Amino acid sequence: MLEISKDDILKSLNRDNPWWAETYKSPKDAFTQKRAYFKPFFERALDWSVLRSTILMGPRRVGKTVMLRQLIDQAMQDGFDGSCILFVSVDTPLYSGMPLERLLALFEEQTDHDPTARRIVIFDEIQYLKDWEVHLKVLTDQHPNTRFIASGSAAAALKLKSQESGAGRFSDFFLPPLTFAEFLAFRNLEDELIDIGQAGATIRYVTNDIDRLNEEFINYLNFGGYPEAVLNESIQADVQRYLGRDIIDKVLLRDLPSLYGIQDIQELNRLFTTIAYHTGNEISLDGLAQSSGVAKNTITKYLDYLEAAFLIVRVRRVDDTGKTFQRMRNFKVYLTNPSTRSALFAPISDGDEPMGAMAETALFSQWFHSDLMSNIHYARWKKGRSDLEVDLVRVDPARLKPTWAYEIKWSDRYADDQPGELRGLIELAKRNADVSLPVGATTKTITRETVIDSITIRHFPCALHCYQIGKNVAEGRAP
Repeated sequence: MLEISKDDILKSLNRDNPWWAETYKSPKDAFTQKRAYFKPFFERALDWSVLRSTILMGPRRVGKTVMLRQLIDQAMQDGFDGSCILFVSVDTPLYSGMPLERLLALFEEQTDHDPTARRIVIFDEIQYLKDWEVHLKVLTDQHPNTRFIASGSAAAALKLKSQESGAGRFSDFFLPPLTFAEFLAFRNLEDELIDIGQAGATIRYVTNDIDRLNEEFINYLNFGGYPEAVLNESIQADVQRYLGRDIIDKVLLRDLPSLYGIQDIQELNRLFTTIAYHTGNEISLDGLAQSSGVAKNTITKYLDYLEAAFLIVRVRRVDDTGKTFQRMRNFKVYLTNPSTRSALFAPISDGDEPMGAMAETALFSQWFHSDLMSNIHYARWKKGRSDLEVDLVRVDPARLKPTWAYEIKWSDRYADDQPGELRGLIELAKRNADVSLPVGATTKTITRETVIDSITIRHFPCALHCYQIGKNVAEGRAP
């Protein structure tokens, strides 16, 4: 069998690790714009007090590789020797099938550093190496002074295998799509449009131009989840061309089929595009099976794969007391990145029919990095002959009681004193009067309180609320 020469491999490693050269100077301009998640990621990945390797996960195009490069740059600014840092993109053809141990040995040979000293070793796109988790666990144990960091876009395999084989040695870090707060910061509009207010001990944000904020919110829905698009006007002008095909070609047609041996790729593609078009809608396995002709167990597997790859998230249903159903026959499915819909189909404008569902999707997407996400549901139940629903309900897992709830609307008409418009929210509050359930409803521009049937409802602009959730979650505060 023909082998790739060692010289060619070393040339590739030297090219990808320019900081090994004494003359290296950091390209500062490339690393100025940092994600809000950079600081917690940096602190976790380079925590020398705990013997752990960090697994950076997230969907494609959210800035994982850039953040890894920024970590290297920051470490060197803090005094770390560049000769003790290795960066390898595992999907490089030259390294195909090469064990991690071999790459580490070539690193030690090439830079002649002390292998027992503190080192940083980064394996980007690690899922392309078979049994990567076994190799990485062994290396983690063998080199206690080396901090190994791995990343990958096909996070389905990463999450599954890091939990199965890396118990006690791997620490997962999820990098979500851009939050609305990050989007404004990347466009240098955060200080212009957002002011900090205070409500007791809680930080509350206000805006002096809700119309302009709403314009930017719609931009966020169309292209704002992708850092590359936010910073490049050419991509903004043709998101479908630059990003839409990337989702289809690289994730649905390559990553997931190669990881899970999916035979009918078009079947998976049809399911995802249907879900993306109807993001935020309640669906059922029975309904999907009947409409598609695909067996329910196959659909369940596809949904598992899409969710593990961070393309979608399923939200469980609760009743009016906050209790979940034993069998999840009905559930809602949301895109994890609201701008995925525009990348696949077409941009939306204010007044378009999908605006309500897209605003709902955007608000849910702000929660994905929060530990509270597993406790967030929607409520749907029968009262007489009517079906009542509330879009977002947070349930206390200890007491199994709702702690707050609100409806997500892209309209000001729900702020009027019309009980029929928010009947589900009012009935939910009455049903949980023993916990004085705080309830609210988003609007397009209005901030006020109304009282209906003795229930106080807070109304607040959807775009501003979206900013506040993303800002607080990213900075580690309760939203």
